[in-house]
Amino acid sequence: MTDPFSSPGSKAPPKPFTVEDGHRRVRSFVLRQGRFTPAQQRAFDALWPRFGLDYAGTPLDFDAAFGRSAPRILEIGFGNGEALRFSAANDPGRDHIGIEVHAPGVGRLLNALAEDGSDNVRLYHHDAVEVLENEVADASLDEVRIYFPDPWHKKRHTKRRLVNPAFAALLVRKLAPDGRLHLATDWQDYAEQMWDVLDATRGLENRAGPRGHVPRPGWRPQTHFESRGQRLGHGVWDLLYDRTGD
Repeated sequence: MTDPFSSPGSKAPPKPFTVEDGHRRVRSFVLRQGRFTPAQQRAFDALWPRFGLDYAGTPLDFDAAFGRSAPRILEIGFGNGEALRFSAANDPGRDHIGIEVHAPGVGRLLNALAEDGSDNVRLYHHDAVEVLENEVADASLDEVRIYFPDPWHKKRHTKRRLVNPAFAALLVRKLAPDGRLHLATDWQDYAEQMWDVLDATRGLENRAGPRGHVPRPGWRPQTHFESRGQRLGHGVWDLLYDRTGD
């Protein structure tokens, strides 16, 4: 029986991506696979060779993967792919790399990209930190986007949040000079932590000033997830950071 939670060619489900917490590593997400439909399985079977990137643990030649040389945007945790699909269609001059561990979301986006006829998107179904550390060259990304990461809102779980000093330093290494980091969250407590970490990270400058945020930029569509949060009374914070020469 085909395992619906593994990438084509994989022998096991993808490892969770992790962040350093002192001398031990902790999960920064829970793998909630949800319902994997036959259509999503067919998408993996038929479309992964076109859009998928299999993790190998060695630096990847993205020019070869895309068949051209262009600025690159990386979105970490793209969910169902609404924002990534929108950006790929409206920003064809740049190449888009998406990373997501939720298999049904990857399957949905594969089908959507085929429907759109997109050729400027490639996807990983793998651990985001491992991809960044081992497959993405330093100073090679024009932009990194992290939209609505798991807030881990219970106090005992906040150590699992993706945005921490070690991860921020990793992002700085991967961003090109004058590159951009864009985050969005609908949890004020997480926005506060993002400011605490990122405003103090060497090589990043908050475009809105210390502890500042900006209106939702036109390149980020309002997603279903975001709309649901607003109906529940959540605010939304968009944080933009520029990669400086420091």
